[in-house]
Parts: sequence; C-alpha cells; structure tokens
Amino acid sequence: MTASGSRSQQISRVPYLPGLDGLRALAVLAVIVYHANSDWLPGGFLGVEVFFVISGYLITLLIVAEHERTDSLSLRGFWARRARRLLPALVVMMFLLVVWTAFFERDALGALRGDVVAGALYGSNWFQVWIGAGYTAVNDFAPLRHLWSLAVEEQFYLLWPLVMAAILRRGRDRLPRVALWFVGVAIFVSLLIAVLTPRGPIGLCSETPDAYWMLGDRCISKVDALYLSTPSRSTGLLLGAALALVWRPFALLRGPMRNKGKLMDPIAILGFVGLGLLVTRTHILTLRGEDGLHADRLLFYGGLFLTGLFTVMLISAVAHQRAFTGRALGNPVLRVIGERSYGLYLYHWPVFQALRHETGVHLKVHEFVGALAVTVFITEVSYRVIELPIRERRFRESIASLLESGPGSLRRRGAFGAIVVAAVAIPAVSVLSLAVADLKPNDVRASLDQAAGSVTDVLEEVGGAGTDDGSGNAPTTSFVPPRYEVFALGDSVMKGAARAMADEGWVVDAIEDRQGKIGAEIFVQLNELGVTIDKAVVHLGTNGPISQKTFDVLMDAVADVPRVVVLTTRVDRGWTNANNTKIRALPDTYPNVVVLDWQLVSELCQGDCFAGDGVHLDRDGVTYYTEQIRQALG
Repeated sequence: MTASGSRSQQISRVPYLPGLDGLRALAVLAVIVYHANSDWLPGGFLGVEVFFVISGYLITLLIVAEHERTDSLSLRGFWARRARRLLPALVVMMFLLVVWTAFFERDALGALRGDVVAGALYGSNWFQVWIGAGYTAVNDFAPLRHLWSLAVEEQFYLLWPLVMAAILRRGRDRLPRVALWFVGVAIFVSLLIAVLTPRGPIGLCSETPDAYWMLGDRCISKVDALYLSTPSRSTGLLLGAALALVWRPFALLRGPMRNKGKLMDPIAILGFVGLGLLVTRTHILTLRGEDGLHADRLLFYGGLFLTGLFTVMLISAVAHQRAFTGRALGNPVLRVIGERSYGLYLYHWPVFQALRHETGVHLKVHEFVGALAVTVFITEVSYRVIELPIRERRFRESIASLLESGPGSLRRRGAFGAIVVAAVAIPAVSVLSLAVADLKPNDVRASLDQAAGSVTDVLEEVGGAGTDDGSGNAPTTSFVPPRYEVFALGDSVMKGAARAMADEGWVVDAIEDRQGKIGAEIFVQLNELGVTIDKAVVHLGTNGPISQKTFDVLMDAVADVPRVVVLTTRVDRGWTNANNTKIRALPDTYPNVVVLDWQLVSELCQGDCFAGDGVHLDRDGVTYYTEQIRQALG
C-alpha cells in the first residue's frame, strides 16, 4: 500500500468522538426531565432533534467512509449493524412491558397491541398520526408513545444508504455540492412546516376543523402530522448529513483547519446558548387565553431548524479533536450516560407511565427520583446483559456464563425448576392476553365517545335534515330536537367520571383541553337547535382563563334551563382563582345557577381520589365527584 493510500484510509476512518456521547447525554437528560414534568423544562423534547442531527452526521460519515475504503457500500452489512444496535433492547423493553400490562394494566391491553405492532415495524410515528394519539394527547396509558422518534430514525436508516449509494455512484468529488442541496431541502421543509401549521385554536375536529386534514372520514391533526411524520422531522437528519459531507474528523486534522481548534469553541458556545434558549422557551402547544391551545410559533416557525443548526455548531466543534469542546463534553460522567442514552430513552417512558398510569400527569420530585433510579437500573442491566454482548457478538457466551454460574446452587435449593416454569409461563400468559385482548378503547373513552356522539349526532342531523322539494322554496325538515333530562359538559376532569355519570342516565360531553369559550359555543348551538335541557352541569376552566363575557354568553344560552350546576376547579394554575371567583358570583345574576364549589368540597374526598397531578380523578374520586353532582342537581 502506498503512503497516499494509507493516508486516504486513515482520513476515511470514523474515530470515536467521546464528545458526541456527552452531547447525547445532555439530549437524553433534557427529554427525560421534560417527560417527567414539562414545567421543569418546557422545550426538553428538542433533545430528540439533537439525536436526529447526531444520527444524520454519524450515519453519513460511516457510509462515506466505507465507500472510500471499499469503493462500494454493503447494504446488508449496514442494516445488520443497525439491527444489532437497536433491536435487542427494543424487543426486551416491549416484552417486559407486555408482561407488566398483562398483570397490572389489563384494560390497556387492547390499545397496547396496536402500539406493539407499530413499534415492532418501526411505524409508531405514522400509527400515532393515524389514530390521533399524538405526542400531546393526555389521559391515556400509552407506554410506547415515545417510539415515534425511533421509528423516524429507523425509517431514515432504511432509506438513507440507498440515497447515499446513488449519490456516491456519481463521484465523491460532488459531495460538497450535495451538502448544499441537503441544507436547501432542510430549509424548504422548514418553510413548508411554517406554511402548513394551523394558525387558529386546536380542539376537537368538529370544533376546530382548520386544525385538521380530512382523509376520507378520518380527521388527521396537522400538529401531530407536522411533529411526528418522517418528512417533517427530516431537517435535523439532513443538516447532520450535510455536515458529514464537509466536516470529517481526520480530514480536518490534515486540512487548513487543523490548527483552528480554538476557533471552534466560540461556535460551540453559541450553539449551547441557542439550544438553552430554545429548550426553556419552546413548547409544542401554547395556551393563548380564551382562544385555547395553539401550535407554538417558535417551534413550528423555524424552531426545529434552529435546533438542528445549533446542534451542527456543537458537532462541528466536537469533531475537531483539537477543540476544547470535545474534551469537555467527553468527560467520564457524560460519556457513560451518553453510551447508555438509547436505553435510558427506551426505558424511562414506560417506567414513568407505570408510575402515573396516564400521560399528562406531572411527576413530583420524589416520584421522579424514584422513577429515574428504576430506569437507570433497568438500563444498566439491559446494557451489560443484552445490548453490549449482542453488539459485540458474544451474547451466547454471556448467557452460557450466566447459566453455568447459577443453576447449581439454585437447583440445590429446589428453586431452579420454579424459575424455569415462571420464565415460560409468565411470558406465555402475557403474550396470550395481548393477543386476545379486545381492540377497543378503554371503558371510560368508550362511554365518552357514546355520550359525545349523542350530541354530535344532533348537530349533524340538523345540518342534513332539510329536504328540497325542487320548488326553490326553503328546505323542509322533519327534525325533532331531543330532550335531555341531564346534560353535562366539561373537560378532562369530568371525562374521568364519564362512565359513572353515564350510568346515572346523564348525557356527558367531556374532552381533554376543552376551553370555556368552546363550551359556551356548544350550549349556544344546542339552544339554537331547540334542544331541551331540564338540568345542566358545567365544569370548565381547568385549561385556561374564562372571561366574564364568555360566562355571560354561556348563561344566556342556558337561561331556559331550570337548574344549572356549575363547578369550580382545583387545578393549580394562574387563572384558577379568577375563574372560580366569577363562578361563585354567577347565582347573584343568574338565579337558575347552583354552584358546586369543587375546589373546596374535593378536599373532603376520602381514599384514592386523585391522580398524581392532584386534579384528575382516581377511582374513589370518580364516585365522590358523581355523588356531589347528583346531590347538587337535586
């Protein structure tokens, strides 16, 4: 081999960059903190975008390096390496989760089956978009929701070698120009996201149709699609790939930048500052007073692109081995965390879900510490027993060693047989339970769908009730407005008691994230349609402030309802006291109103009354809530 050939092979090598593990560590910690309590780090979810940029950079580096060494690209070898890296821990995590759910969350098995299939096929992101259970959905036991990002990466791993193989066939001297194309596509995607992002409030499809796309009779949330879909999340991957084509570690040390390492550190600082501002100021959805939830402007109007750009700044400094940034991020603590970042990401969300039972519930500090300790333990066991041995192709030896060291003593105690039986029986029962579970929503959601449907049917029936006799006169209608003995309208708090309330014979329309303004509009529509309501229950205000004007509109709409029970809220938010003050004053102006001061009487509930957030109802809370409303109705 010539000296130039040896030098070329050395340049094409991809060295281990401990600073990238440090960057991974910071990214996964941000995501974990966000998932524990989004109030602690509102934009912590951007850590996923950092992962995307790192993946785009490293994968493209590896592909180009292999092509330089061999003048070809082994697709089978590439995909096999990715499978050894990702599949083992994923399979173990889903297996453990199925076992846990079969024994402790059996009602969720039906819904979990779809998540497991989507996760195994690396289609979780598209599955969540399709079923409307995106990243911001709350109040469900959804232990595999975090797999959407893994699906994006795996789809990238399947497609990207093919793209790069086609590019490399045309010559490696074109790579800098290709890098510009990648950046251009990333900019185009970012602009497209900004154009497609809904400008108005985001609620139910029937309430805010502009926030959805219609695909047949299915509503597809624009925010979910833009946040979860692979094309819209390609910006980080493309920016990382573009950097890889022009900024290779060993090539830097032999080019004009070889002694410019110190110049990279200020760029890294700028990247850190930019990411710091984004993770503290960015949200997915933001509350805008009575208008309700909106897509966050900073995130969808360029925030993802900026996250990728700031991450590129950091990677460019880390990749220059004479810059201080790489050594700082590559310190032993961050390196150890970064090496286990995949497992930490994979296991933390199911552990958090097992603790709080549903999404949207913030963990308290002591709960977070305990859940994090469990996550670290499971991750470390998985890393040492499953991931490393399989990655290094010594899994059989590891298992053999484990078996040789254990059965002798266990058998003498008569326990080895029991362990074998349990190891076979527990998974078998769990998988069988998953296979035969009903593919239907849980009971609470089913009752909600039924109750909400009865109201929606009225609105839809009126819209299509007219018949045209061909004379040009106004259509005639045979629609007879229904009569509701008790009609209850609320948000996610009432939703938790929907089944119990429906058992009382009441019509319930309760959804998460409902704003007071939307609730008032529903009563206005029902009033205009001539729907008769004997008694009404209203529980709104958990999700945002309600103006006096909105209360007046609502009260005017129910002026003919003989008895209207309005509940105060107990959520700890800045608007709570103002909302409750207005509610308590309603009987002074509207004599048909009875106030059920839920903020006060809820403190008298005994037993398991509330979920971890102290707001949504647990088992005993559902019973108590329903009973208090029944008494208030008289």
